[in-house]
Amino acid sequence: MGKCQQCIIRHFNSFKSLTTEELTCISNSKTEVNFKKGQVVFTEGSSINGVFCVKSGKCKLSKLNSNGKEQIVRFVKGGDVLGYRSVIVNEPVTLTVTALDEMKACFIPKAEIFDALDKNPKFIMDMMKTACSDLKDANMTLSKMAQKNVRERLADALLFLQETFDVNEEGYIDIQLSREEISSIIGTATESAIRLLSEFKKDGLINLKGKNIQIINTQKLKNISEGF
Repeated sequence: MGKCQQCIIRHFNSFKSLTTEELTCISNSKTEVNFKKGQVVFTEGSSINGVFCVKSGKCKLSKLNSNGKEQIVRFVKGGDVLGYRSVIVNEPVTLTVTALDEMKACFIPKAEIFDALDKNPKFIMDMMKTACSDLKDANMTLSKMAQKNVRERLADALLFLQETFDVNEEGYIDIQLSREEISSIIGTATESAIRLLSEFKKDGLINLKGKNIQIINTQKLKNISEGF
């Protein structure tokens, strides 16, 4: 099992503020866990006794709406921390987290998190910054859902996915999502998402190969996402 002191991932999240002693305590108490593609990390409404620091892989955070349909709220990749808000406020989690591919994470008991929060003001500040950033992203998502039409939301979502996950060696966005998952990102029916993707391909904006999506005309997608 790797040591937290030597883990490069911690430099991408709030754990970069921890002292060597605090990292040693966390390293001695953590558990490394692996998740298969499609496996649920934790479910909306459940209680968790620690946080997950994602080492590698990707996952989606989703919520069921009043009609029982999944709404993808955001995505997480290596370097992100899952469940910290629920642990800090001692409330059930509000989202379901599902692995999108093979994912590795470290589970850190909440006792170690609280101990670090009690001793390290900089860690508190960094956790607050992370919470504020996540809240800002959530507000932006709600704003886009309310102000943009479906075509604009799809263009915006494709640009966001490429910015977040980059592209693979073949030039496709480095994340594979089903048409149902794409529809749940932009808040529309699966049939509408399929139709719009086909239109984007016909217009020479994207290329499709199964679940793989390649952006061909970034500027035109930006124009569409901005309502032009």
